[in-house]
Amino acid sequence: MIIRIMGEGQVEIAADDLAALNRLDGELEEAIRAGDEETFRTRLHALLDKVRDVGRELPDESLEPSELILPPSDASMEEVREMLGDEGLIPG
Repeated sequence: MIIRIMGEGQVEIAADDLAALNRLDGELEEAIRAGDEETFRTRLHALLDKVRDVGRELPDESLEPSELILPPSDASMEEVREMLGDEGLIPG
């Protein structure tokens, strides 16, 4: 799966890593529903850090289509809320 983090570039994620990313995505959604800014910020950074950690960075000149687009680390809760689909940022 190819994921783009806005403002950073693309990474390729192995299918084996999706369960951990989905768990973090669920925690992020819970923080948004609760309107908890501090937990939202922590969960957003945890999700993005995990994507960076498990992902293989693609070169900037790569023309691979992104299957998912994640917000930048400084995104507001409202911006992320608008990006959420029925299955969160990372569909299960």
